[in-house]
Amino acid sequence: MEYRIHPRTGDKISVIGLGSAYIFEGGPKIGVPALERALEGGINYYDLAAGDGKAFPIFGEAFSAVRKDVFYQIHFGADYSKGTYGWSLALDDVKRSIDWQLTQLRTDYIDYGFIHCQDELSDWAAYQKNGVLDHLLSLKRQGMVRHLGLSSHTPAVIGAILDEIEVDTLMFSINAAYDYGEGEYANGSVDERAALYRRCAKAGIGITVMKPFSGGQLLDAALSPFGHALTPYQCIRYALDKPAVLTVLPGAKDRSEVEGLLAYFDQPEQALDYSNIASFAPPQAAGTCVYCNHCKPCPIGLDVGLINKYYDLAKAGDLLAREHYLSLEQNAADCIACGHCDQRCPFQVRQSARMAEIAAYFA
Repeated sequence: MEYRIHPRTGDKISVIGLGSAYIFEGGPKIGVPALERALEGGINYYDLAAGDGKAFPIFGEAFSAVRKDVFYQIHFGADYSKGTYGWSLALDDVKRSIDWQLTQLRTDYIDYGFIHCQDELSDWAAYQKNGVLDHLLSLKRQGMVRHLGLSSHTPAVIGAILDEIEVDTLMFSINAAYDYGEGEYANGSVDERAALYRRCAKAGIGITVMKPFSGGQLLDAALSPFGHALTPYQCIRYALDKPAVLTVLPGAKDRSEVEGLLAYFDQPEQALDYSNIASFAPPQAAGTCVYCNHCKPCPIGLDVGLINKYYDLAKAGDLLAREHYLSLEQNAADCIACGHCDQRCPFQVRQSARMAEIAAYFA
């Protein structure tokens, strides 16, 4: 397992986490061993916007004895009063649901308490007016909620909320389809979504990724909006390469599916290369580095994708990105302009010219 440190909270979070949409399907006899294998494999971060209320006692049975070893993100607004997942902004519903979830999880605290599913500004207005936000903040002051999160599919709404309130973590839907304007939650333009990732990185807001496979559509050529299938491992790497991303949260329903996710770390680099998305990227994406590193290997060993990422973040005002760039053993100033990366870039980025631009910027 690989881990990333949350810039604000200091938590050491596994780059692959686990969602809870399907874990209830096989009941405790299948779900508990699956979760135990996940933790054994190093997965320590779990999203609990569960597909069904039956998921919670499964988590409680699997993790109550090792609660300190796992992080839960729990959503204030996810309602399980009818058994399956529902959404409510009524304060009494939220209180009952949270109390019930904690009882089923056999815990008395929440690692990351989330402002849940804010896709319209009217949702945010209701969240405040109904007292749900005040309740969440009150629990945070009491220490029951340790850190504050926000869940949304809409960059414009996220931006408006971040202008009003400080959160530690954003749960956002990231995959190649949504980033390029295809799919149910493809909200925001290519540039708006990229700007959101950079804003979070600059502010130290960690991103946890939902819907990395676009609900499974990207894994099936017949269902993909591009008529082309990606592998789960390509989708995971794609999301992990985005600025500010801490962990990707695919779902799993049994031990074998958990094993499949953990196999990500056994894949050769070529199996993680998602540069084929260039064949279906929109025209406005041409000429923009997506940090895919398809240009590797650089003849002199430059990490071209990482250099580009630090440059983009530094231009957005991220001071840490500048420090990270300057600490690289080799940077853009070492480029010999051989043109190898220009020939290999599937997004038509003239990387050798960009290296000169980056070197001048940091100089």
